[in-house]
Amino acid sequence: MLVDALTTHVRLANDSIVRRSAALCIAAATAVFTFAVVAGVTESRVIALLSAVVIAAGVGLWQWRRPTVPIDVGGCSRALLAVSLAAAVLALALLSRLTVFMIDPARTGYSIVPSSDFEVRHSCLTAYFVAGEVVRRTPNVYDTALYAAPDDDPTKPRKPQTMGIFRVDQYEYPPPFLLAPRAVSVVAPGFLRLRTSWFGLSGLVLLAGLLVAAGAMAPEAGTRALLLAPVVLASLGTLSTLQKGNVQLAVIAIGVLAMAAFERRRRALGGALLAFVTVAKLYPGLLVLYLSFRRDWRGVMWTAVFAVLFVALTIVDVGWQPFAAFRDHFSGLLSGEAFPAFRNPSAVAANLSIPGIVFKLKLLGLGDMGFGAARVVGTVYMVVAMAATVILAQRTPGDGAGPIIWLTVLLLATLRSPFLPWTYATFPALWLLTLLVAAHVPRAWTLPQFLGAALLLALAVPVDFPLDPRVKALISTIPQVLMVALAIIGVRLRGLDTSVRAPGDSAMLRGVAGG
Repeated sequence: MLVDALTTHVRLANDSIVRRSAALCIAAATAVFTFAVVAGVTESRVIALLSAVVIAAGVGLWQWRRPTVPIDVGGCSRALLAVSLAAAVLALALLSRLTVFMIDPARTGYSIVPSSDFEVRHSCLTAYFVAGEVVRRTPNVYDTALYAAPDDDPTKPRKPQTMGIFRVDQYEYPPPFLLAPRAVSVVAPGFLRLRTSWFGLSGLVLLAGLLVAAGAMAPEAGTRALLLAPVVLASLGTLSTLQKGNVQLAVIAIGVLAMAAFERRRRALGGALLAFVTVAKLYPGLLVLYLSFRRDWRGVMWTAVFAVLFVALTIVDVGWQPFAAFRDHFSGLLSGEAFPAFRNPSAVAANLSIPGIVFKLKLLGLGDMGFGAARVVGTVYMVVAMAATVILAQRTPGDGAGPIIWLTVLLLATLRSPFLPWTYATFPALWLLTLLVAAHVPRAWTLPQFLGAALLLALAVPVDFPLDPRVKALISTIPQVLMVALAIIGVRLRGLDTSVRAPGDSAMLRGVAGG
């Protein structure tokens, strides 16, 4: 009895400490991203700082009193707590440092990789901004002349136009996506202000996704997922993608938020979220297939209604001509011909998609296949991904497996893209990895294996790093194989630990003492 009472006391004390620490870290991350959002909108760092402090204080108090993730450290080892704390401190330091560059692009020393000219000057957001600015007077926003320099040679690596220190990227998304950058530009006009606010908004959406996913799991598993979330935030791929303004992180997070809303029977909210990312990026539509085979017809209906609404809003905003241009452009998107990156051997080497394997093999001298073969590989793979989604739809996510299933579907969907650069390619895989690890009671080697896998996913070489593209291709194959392996594990997953242990459970004590 005395041992049980002491164990219960220690466990409750640990829960309280972790809950306070988590609330503080969440509040700090919220402050960083809120500061960026308000700085872009108001152009006042004083107002941005005051807003960040007030909102972060409210979020921290909320997370302390009514945490999104119910804290239960019963299955958490001391090593896990130590790694979580170190990752949280590192993530907050790197995000704060990066915010300096996002507010003032002249301070390139605060870039994630200051030594890489590509990392400093490449901005996916430039494409969203330019397309959003010209779409009303130039409906064909896929015209390469809008983004490429006048002397660009289509047989050589792309020469982009420039916007300040940034190179203008090529726009490749469906027209409804433009609703987002055009809406944010209303309150944060101009590229630099948009860039700052977009960074903050993307970070807030990502943070919300990480919290909601952990909260949708069983308490012990959710606590472990929350503790591992800083590893996702601190990863080079996540930080680089946030710096570039690429929307991939937000799309994945919104997909998870949508599915969590469906699970909580908030179908209108879920439908609105899933509809937007589907009409804006297409690949999240695999989640609609998932809903269909789960016979969640209300969810499918709400998604369809909002999809029609977003398309209608786009037509009202910019007209129907961009849709005609997209129809003509779509074939090139499926095969990869629309992506100028395929003209650059280093970019080909960094491509982690399934269709991209065709071009990697060609780069390594193991074949001479082209865009036609990539289209065939992509089509075959899509059939496999759809079949895997149907299998996943037969599962019952009520045991806390929902976030794992949703991220598995999204990972499968992203791998179909003709071009999937390392910067954001590994993000859903890393997030999925944290949830897979969190879903099981840790054993002695769980944490070292997790850290090893996370490091392998981070294996990447900047495009402009002076290394033979064939060597880069071999290096990038390591995280590519691991991504596929994680997707397979997600599909085949069985035996989640969802039990809530009694205070005196010896397994719990072993978990606290072990690694």
